Amino acid sequence: MRHKCIIVDDEPPAIKILERYIDSVPQLEIVKSCKNAFEALNVLSSKRIDLMFLDIHMPKLIGTELLKTLPYQPKTIFTTAHKDFALEAFELDAVDYLLKPISFERFLKAVNKFCHVSGFESRPEEQSPGFLYFRSDRKMVKVFLDNIVYAESFKDYVVIHRENEPELRIKQTLNNVENMLPDNQFVRIHRSFIVAAKKITAFTKKDVEIGKIELPIGKRYIEGFRKLVPDNLSLPEGVDEG
Repeated sequence: MRHKCIIVDDEPPAIKILERYIDSVPQLEIVKSCKNAFEALNVLSSKRIDLMFLDIHMPKLIGTELLKTLPYQPKTIFTTAHKDFALEAFELDAVDYLLKPISFERFLKAVNKFCHVSGFESRPEEQSPGFLYFRSDRKMVKVFLDNIVYAESFKDYVVIHRENEPELRIKQTLNNVENMLPDNQFVRIHRSFIVAAKKITAFTKKDVEIGKIELPIGKRYIEGFRKLVPDNLSLPEGVDEG
């Protein structure tokens, strides 16, 4: 399913950047690019919009005030050059708050947040497994969360290891990937590894086993890992310093 979205921004260069980014994401469809809040109101009153990319500083009616006037509020990602409205934006239940200039990687992270929220909130009856899109080899690759075994960092890229599918190499940091993945399903165990909690078959005080694969537990990540282990397991001694 393609999610219908609009852009609301009074700066043509900003609109062009967002249009280019959105065109690169298969699950998004642009319905309209609006140059002010009143154009957006006309669209929102006549069409069902799933996602709105909303600037804040616009003439006559600013973005946050526009959102407050709507009886039905689409999921919203704020796109602005100003930091001052971040708290108010999140009080309005914004999906994300992007500061200009917006990189494609940061844009994609926000879209993945939206897909995760919409996938689990709007269609719970379907029991959809959930998915993310990652950019690899100049294309967007759909990755189902249930298929991810673990993610591994190599300098300036990350390899996502999947069940019954080829490894996926992406130009990202492991920190960015960690922020994209739901923390109730994935756990960071080392500076170089994130694992799917339900794929863990065994563990010791120093490492995690996923089938025949052994991955080290880094000392700085042990507290996060402890959430998955029995209360009577003491903190490990002499673990890897990763």
